[in-house]
Amino acid sequence: MTPHKQNLQEIEIEAKTAQDAIRIALSKLKMNRSEVDVRVLREEHKGLFSMNGSKLAKVRVSKKLQKK
Repeated sequence: MTPHKQNLQEIEIEAKTAQDAIRIALSKLKMNRSEVDVRVLREEHKGLFSMNGSKLAKVRVSKKLQKK
């Protein structure tokens, strides 16, 4: 779970699963799911026999634009 890019409006998070990454991002942004847009950049990949080549899931969570 590593934050890559962070400001008040958007954050990218890597975690074991996409759901874990979303949960972490929401916590860091102090927002709930209905206030943000979520884009899954990469699903987790376990690799051969869960050893070599495993990759974390990566998501980008950004604050929804306010409609006027």
